[in-house]
Amino acid sequence: MGTLEIERAQALLSWYRIQRRQLPWRDTGERYDVLVSEFMLQQTQVERVIAYFEAWMNRFPTVEDLAKASLADALSVWSGLGYNNRCKRLHDTAKIIASDGWPTSVEGLEELPGVGAYTARAIAAFALGKHVAATDTNLRRVLSRWYGEPLKGRALDVAANQSLADPARDWNQAMMDLGAVICRNHDPICNQCPVGAWCAGPGLILDVPRQTKFEGSARQVRGAVVRALVRRAPQSIVELVAATQFPTSHVLEATSSLATDGLVETEDGVVRLCE
Repeated sequence: MGTLEIERAQALLSWYRIQRRQLPWRDTGERYDVLVSEFMLQQTQVERVIAYFEAWMNRFPTVEDLAKASLADALSVWSGLGYNNRCKRLHDTAKIIASDGWPTSVEGLEELPGVGAYTARAIAAFALGKHVAATDTNLRRVLSRWYGEPLKGRALDVAANQSLADPARDWNQAMMDLGAVICRNHDPICNQCPVGAWCAGPGLILDVPRQTKFEGSARQVRGAVVRALVRRAPQSIVELVAATQFPTSHVLEATSSLATDGLVETEDGVVRLCE
């Protein structure tokens, strides 16, 4: 690291020690806590995740507890958080870890179901003490502004590695907090930024992919079907139509796609959550 990066990192970490967000999975740094939080945080805002995370940890306090539970039990706690495939992949991951043990490298983590490049690096930095940068949307935006140009791919990796400071766990979390609270995509609060003196492009706005509309979407129908089955299973298609208030064709399409993803089983027109 050069002098600029060292000074900037010191200012960032000093700010973080005072202003850090209080999040339940940060308090422990346990591998399982971090794993669960990272799965829940995919495409979901922090504020929504907190209550679900706490309920989940009360029900499945260890990775072994989750591995022994049925998928239906896991979905009963997850239901309402959205993207139920994440729950299945987390459940599958727990069974692998309970059987084979925890991976000790980024590459090993990436082999787990539902663990991509970012999630693997987040777990490695936050729970394994690895010196790696977890470049999520917030980190990309902050780094792009520091360097004064939109960064992606190899350029983003180089910038992250050049800026990464020890402890990597605190640096990554500080960058995420900075991006979420101050260095926002629109209306950044530059006059409160602890590293504004080292920022080359405070006005840079990055294009962020927008989520598709939820109302009336296949995601909404799938979620409604899962919630109905969590309340009472099994149910017929006719019963699910009545419970969800969606047209029969939409419910049939939703149950078909849920079955393909391994979340439900359908036999003779009767649908139940997979065990």
